[in-house]
Amino acid sequence: MKIFEKAPAKINLSLDVLHKREDGYHEVEMVMTMVDLADRIEMQELPRDTIIISSQAGYIPLDEKNLAFQAARLIKDRYDVKQGVYIHLDKKIPVAAGLAGGSSDAAATLRGLNRLWQLNIPMEELQKLGAELGSDVPFCVTGGTAVARGRGEKLVPIASPPQCWVVLAKPPINVSTSEIYGKLNAREIKKHPSTANVLEAIREKRFDRLCDELGNMLEEVTLDLYPEVRHLKECMQKLGADGVLMSGSGPTVFGLVSKEAKVPRIYNGLRGFCKDVYAVRMLT
Repeated sequence: MKIFEKAPAKINLSLDVLHKREDGYHEVEMVMTMVDLADRIEMQELPRDTIIISSQAGYIPLDEKNLAFQAARLIKDRYDVKQGVYIHLDKKIPVAAGLAGGSSDAAATLRGLNRLWQLNIPMEELQKLGAELGSDVPFCVTGGTAVARGRGEKLVPIASPPQCWVVLAKPPINVSTSEIYGKLNAREIKKHPSTANVLEAIREKRFDRLCDELGNMLEEVTLDLYPEVRHLKECMQKLGADGVLMSGSGPTVFGLVSKEAKVPRIYNGLRGFCKDVYAVRMLT
């Protein structure tokens, strides 16, 4: 028996960092949604008690360092599953891009193995398992659009943003999330994004206001460290995207575009100097 799961990418419409916690994590408040760029996960039972992972992508670990592997081991250990599983990751989401590709793979693995092994684990419990693997995993378990607080694990689902095109572009660099958070001094950041304003724009389906209110407190840190990300953002703005923001800790920059006719110009303009460019829709 084979099980298939989609693992979509996420973007942050807002990312506010409130303070550093005693446990070393940062207290955040984020509005996240998913876009139609996805990895495809295939899972199949094995007769012997082992976890095997494969992928067509030659640049990801296929052992304990892989979040999908960690998700499979966690669910096997927690629910005393003695069967093995073969997992194939068909990667489409760029790695270390601020799009939660690894987290989404882990979430899809949890959902898929819950079905494959007929464990009947409630979604809330899957989210709690996900929180043990990474801050973005609980959101990726359920997807949709949500406000995330705590270190990302406290979720409140909300209505979908106004439908639009999303152009994603990742420069040929990898950014370490821990490095960006490590260099962030929350007290020195003068302008915090307004979660309340983003939520209001979504509630009222005001695309123009949503574009005005996009904000990410990590952006300033990443743009200072990596000038190519700043250049990418400026290019996307000049090419006519309605709202432009870096996702997560970067380096991917996304542009929200209301008119489909503008998408080819932005896409082609970015492809002139950037290999990883995608034009997708929001998942609603």
